[in-house]
Amino acid sequence: MGNSFTYFHNLPEMVVALARPERAVSVAVIATGGAALDTTWASGEPSAHLAQGADFVVLQEQSTLGGDLVVDGIPRPQDPARFHTAVRRAVPDILGAGASPVLYLTWARRDDPGAQEALDNAYRSIGDELGATVAPVGPAWAMALRERPDLVLHDADASHPAPAGSYLAACVLTATLFGIDPRGRPHRITGTTVDSEGVLGEVGPLTDLSDADAEFLQDIAWRATA
Repeated sequence: MGNSFTYFHNLPEMVVALARPERAVSVAVIATGGAALDTTWASGEPSAHLAQGADFVVLQEQSTLGGDLVVDGIPRPQDPARFHTAVRRAVPDILGAGASPVLYLTWARRDDPGAQEALDNAYRSIGDELGATVAPVGPAWAMALRERPDLVLHDADASHPAPAGSYLAACVLTATLFGIDPRGRPHRITGTTVDSEGVLGEVGPLTDLSDADAEFLQDIAWRATA
């Protein structure tokens, strides 16, 4: 449940592919470009899906924590109060439906790497408060870029994920949700493509990384979730 950081490159379908054969995963995606978590939750669509049953519900907040704070031309994370309120509303419903809440901790924009600390604090503090698991995607990105600054994880807009960025996110989520070691997993994944507006397209490649890059990202994901 999130926005374009969730649906770019069909991240959920990557997780389905990475979890095989240990887990046969089916997934429902509720994601609208730019959406804040409280708006998505208030739509009623999440509750309808919960009524059908789920093991996990992954919650992803808008990249600046639901606001439009801009400093020096760069969108920055705002006070996390709105995000925290949304999570506090969602988690009891998720637990009441017998599912486990998981917070998808996102990454900083390419031109504002220092914002990762604010994102980390926002997600981890509410996760600790409510006992919700945190999937450390953003910290994994930061680790990868420290060790391989040549690696392209951001899209050309410096915000959204490039295919390698979505693949790293998928590896982190697979490890977090299922405890599955992503090392040695497929890195040439085919599935239903998704455009930048979230519209499903034809079947095609979701990611096609080199062996070396895939092995590096798999290892980063496993270390980040250890």
